Amino acid sequence: MEKFYQTESDPKQLSPLTLAYVGDGVYELFVREYIVSKGNCPVKKLHSRAVSFVRCEFQAKVLSEVLMPLFTEEEKEVCLRGRNAHVSHVPKNSSVADYHAATAFECVFGYLYLKGELERLRLFFDKILEFAETEETAHA
Repeated sequence: MEKFYQTESDPKQLSPLTLAYVGDGVYELFVREYIVSKGNCPVKKLHSRAVSFVRCEFQAKVLSEVLMPLFTEEEKEVCLRGRNAHVSHVPKNSSVADYHAATAFECVFGYLYLKGELERLRLFFDKILEFAETEETAHA
């Protein structure tokens, strides 16, 4: 089991929004590490590159087109819990459907992280990068 801070917690006992809260941070760290690995550049540019990965529209699309087919039954259940979670507000630039899908996406990331399944998260992130590259090529 691999985590930053080795505490015991049962992710099955946590609310989907709590899992999404953790998953948001975990995914953000994956994104930041990846972007920084591409080379040194001004922070403003780093931020704009990161935004393309963390937008709810992108996360929603990745969830449906890339991750869902890879999920185990357990991960699908966690995803469904995240999608159905009652959120207090939706950002004005996002659709309700995309925001719920992004919450589900982050919920799975938080769940797997708290279970100590970093290898599974790395696999998912590699697939996300492959998808992002294809999307970038398609729009170029």
